[in-house]
Amino acid sequence: MIRATSVLRRDVLAGEIVDRIVLDHGDRHRRRMAMRGVGGLSFLLDLPEPTVLDDGDALVLQDGRLVWVEAAPERLLEIRAADDHALKRLIWHIGNRHIPAEIGADAVYIAYDHVLAEMVRGLGGSAEPVERPFRPEGGAYAGEAAGHHHHGHDHHHPHSHDAVPG
Repeated sequence: MIRATSVLRRDVLAGEIVDRIVLDHGDRHRRRMAMRGVGGLSFLLDLPEPTVLDDGDALVLQDGRLVWVEAAPERLLEIRAADDHALKRLIWHIGNRHIPAEIGADAVYIAYDHVLAEMVRGLGGSAEPVERPFRPEGGAYAGEAAGHHHHGHDHHHPHSHDAVPG
């Protein structure tokens, strides 16, 4: 089976695109995985280390051909608030839950979760379901991808990750 061994970022993309893959945000963070393009090309993703693939990147096959990466639409919550301060407060509450989030200029996007939607509404924000590609923030720790993090310290401090502070 032909292998894809490197990634070309969308800003330096050049070459023959022979197929495309459509991946959700979880599947865009991989190192090794059998894949099949929309056009039927089967190949093995075989990167040296786990890598976050962005919408518009390309996987480079051993023979130099390219497979386009497309971010799949996902069911998300679009979270908004009446003003900037209220949105920052909602972001703090979401961050305390340690879930992947995409932060825009006037909205935050998270994976659809009816419990978190009710939490946001209870705090005065809006949480509307939307279908769109999910591009969560990368983490604060080196080499980490969105939604896949390890703190790098003993996690013993006096708060619960399940409780939502009021």
